[in-house]
Amino acid sequence: MFKKIISWFDNKGVHAESSAAEGIWSDIDWLRVMPFVLIHLACFSVLWVGFSWFALAFALTLYGVRMFAVTGFYHRYFSHKAFRTSRAFQLVLAVMGATAVQRGPLWWASHHRHHHAYSDNHKDSHSPLQHGFFWSHIGWFLASRNFSTQTHRVKELSAFVELRLLDRFDSVIPILLGVGIYIFGDWLAVAHPGLGTNGMQLFIWGFVISTVVLYHATFTVNSLAHVWGNRRYATKDQSRNNLLIALLTLGEGWHNNHHHYPASASQGFYWWEIDLTYYGLKALSALGLIWDLRTVPIAIRESKKIHIQ
Repeated sequence: MFKKIISWFDNKGVHAESSAAEGIWSDIDWLRVMPFVLIHLACFSVLWVGFSWFALAFALTLYGVRMFAVTGFYHRYFSHKAFRTSRAFQLVLAVMGATAVQRGPLWWASHHRHHHAYSDNHKDSHSPLQHGFFWSHIGWFLASRNFSTQTHRVKELSAFVELRLLDRFDSVIPILLGVGIYIFGDWLAVAHPGLGTNGMQLFIWGFVISTVVLYHATFTVNSLAHVWGNRRYATKDQSRNNLLIALLTLGEGWHNNHHHYPASASQGFYWWEIDLTYYGLKALSALGLIWDLRTVPIAIRESKKIHIQ
């Protein structure tokens, strides 16, 4: 038990055992994933901490910033190398991504690359076609077999010691964020009482609720975006384009586009496909913080389209 508790803070603190098959709920070590369970239960604390417009606005802001960090940095940069940046700013991207409480950058990128290698076949850990909706949405994230980083898939990223440390101690950044939010809320209660917030209220809204919504919005790309929406391209999987998911995830809902050409920094291939993450990356590029944003070549964009008779 002690080793499993240590694993909440140090990912090498325990060796995670797993079952022999994908999609098995008994493959989840519930003690190890207890922090994930508790943050969901903590949402009910809103009944005690109450509501304020400032807390709601703060939660929405943190949701947007952290969703952008997941989609723009963890996904399009670390997983697909859709643009380039400096080593120093790469660390900034990694830290921002870690605030989303979706493990470390190496873990996230390695499992996403695994998904693309086996998308919607039996080796795909979060395929709703193979393992059912709930496993594809949440079970795979908790499964012991997926606890470790697949380092062989992220060799170029593993060369950076700072990324390895952030990946190993991936709970440090979320803990610091949560403590910081609480302290900020307590300061606001004294300095700006008219806002009607305090440390615990801001923590529950800004960290707990925001993080849980962020979890499930991100997970819809694994689950819903493979069963709900339209298919423009004849990919080998069942990825779909979905406007609602795209709005919820700042552009990730153009999932069929993405599986057609994963290397693009923009997942909205046409002007009417809203991709807020790409707009943000363009802004960072204009500031000189990132460069060489890759987009889909026109020839590839127009290829392998499904023609409805």
